[in-house]
Amino acid sequence: MTQNKQKALIGFKKAHSLLGKIIDMTESDIYCVDIMQQNLAAIGLLRSAHEMLMENHLNSCFKNAMASKNEKQKQKMTQEILKVTKLFNK
Repeated sequence: MTQNKQKALIGFKKAHSLLGKIIDMTESDIYCVDIMQQNLAAIGLLRSAHEMLMENHLNSCFKNAMASKNEKQKQKMTQEILKVTKLFNK
């Protein structure tokens, strides 16, 4: 596992833990703004993990595909990156 994937995994685990806290806070009827702040923290962790995975993918799978002579594979990889980028920016 690459260093970026390891960092992303840590981010996912932190976000997972934080989601449990957010659920507990909501069930306990904690003040809305306090819940929203925790929610934004979880979103930040997930965005950061996504960025690390994207960097890892671009430096490995995508780079290898672009170095190959397989035009179909290159086009597929490019379309995947565009799709994920669009979803990320929503």
